[in-house]
Amino acid sequence: MTLVILACALPSFGLWWPFFVVLFYVFSPIPTLMARRYSDQSGASNSCMETAIFITMGLIVSSFGLPIVLARVGTIELGACYLTVAGNVVVFATLLGFFLTFDQDDSDYNMW
Repeated sequence: MTLVILACALPSFGLWWPFFVVLFYVFSPIPTLMARRYSDQSGASNSCMETAIFITMGLIVSSFGLPIVLARVGTIELGACYLTVAGNVVVFATLLGFFLTFDQDDSDYNMW
């Protein structure tokens, strides 16, 4: 989040447009969380879970594409684009780590 805030707040960049990626941070885990809640726990393929993963991946790709398109159009500076993309990498790596950690059955963290 610090990198995204810097992309908005530094005087040479000056605009708040990169902050729209925060909406993607909020909405991207929701389909997967909903599909996990309503899916059976068998090892078979589940169309609900696959659809949720597809929607989640679309949101993640959109969060990387938004600052690139804004920089290409000229709405934000190229440095703000780099900071926003770096912030995306950090945030989505953290979300991936969260899902991998709390999805393990043999860990004590499963009681959460």
